[in-house]
Amino acid sequence: MIEIKDLHKSYKIGKNSLHVLKGINFSVEEGELVAIMGSSGSGKSTLLNILGMLDEADLGTYHLDGVEIKNLTEKTAANYRNKFLGFIFQSFNLINYKSALDNVALPLYYQNINRKERMERAMSYLEKVGLADWAKHLPNELSGGQKQRVAIARALAGQPKVILADELTGALDSTTSYEIMNLIQEINDEGKTILVVTHEDDIAHMTKRIVNLKDGVIIDDRKVKQVKALENV
Repeated sequence: MIEIKDLHKSYKIGKNSLHVLKGINFSVEEGELVAIMGSSGSGKSTLLNILGMLDEADLGTYHLDGVEIKNLTEKTAANYRNKFLGFIFQSFNLINYKSALDNVALPLYYQNINRKERMERAMSYLEKVGLADWAKHLPNELSGGQKQRVAIARALAGQPKVILADELTGALDSTTSYEIMNLIQEINDEGKTILVVTHEDDIAHMTKRIVNLKDGVIIDDRKVKQVKALENV
């Protein structure tokens, strides 16, 4: 599903160059649930940006579902993101003046799906995350956990190949975090490929594989015995 080979990325800082990714080799099979860990400056955010087609590597190759992601125009990158990827963010990134239902339906607008089908599909995904009764509510009427459930429904609605979750529990208390991770585990058990960027060890162990980055290289990549999230609630 994801194949990265010898990936390098540097950034210009004044007259100097900061080498952030230093030859990353990394692959993810369809249906995996993977945690990417690393301290600040390890390169995990840069890697996530490249995976999300928000940035491009200097050297190396990135294939997503058999398609090489390279030299994309802004429009093509946006189309590929809409086709291949679903995003979940720590800050939820919901549109405050739109209802939960409209937030979930929004990615479908960019897929040129008619309004009736958009709303039906959005409602079905709100039902999936247990928020059908909150469909007409605005984000400021929802708790943090409910907002993240809306964000998960939005990520799923576009029926992406891969979900990229960036610190999805970072703004939540422990109990809510574990409830959200239980939902992620259920979605993964249905076959969805999910990458979770996290600095929290307990969250990482709720995935099935942990990849550790340090100073721009992968220092450890191992499968782990998955801790079921609800065991912690």
